[in-house]
Amino acid sequence: MSKIKLLLDVVSDLRSLADSVQAVADAMASNNSEENPKSSKSQAKEKPNEKPITLEEVRAVLAEKSHDGFTAEVRGLLEKYGASKLSEIDPSKYAALLTDAEGLK
Repeated sequence: MSKIKLLLDVVSDLRSLADSVQAVADAMASNNSEENPKSSKSQAKEKPNEKPITLEEVRAVLAEKSHDGFTAEVRGLLEKYGASKLSEIDPSKYAALLTDAEGLK
């Protein structure tokens, strides 16, 4: 068999596989939407049930980041949230601050 014939067979097999994967994905998507038509709304409502983030938790994460050499970045995050020290930040912003701090690498 020639190399071109082998390559054409591979391309044909890949197309067939892609069609099969697409059919499975479509079936799963339609099945999921039938089972949970309000799943995204119910998940959004479950978030507020989580316990609030405390000052101590935020302080621990920021201290660890500072210890790892991100002191300037930690100061920048505090300034981003309108404070020169952690205790001046509104507790409602702790989750966003933690998310930003965990992004430091």
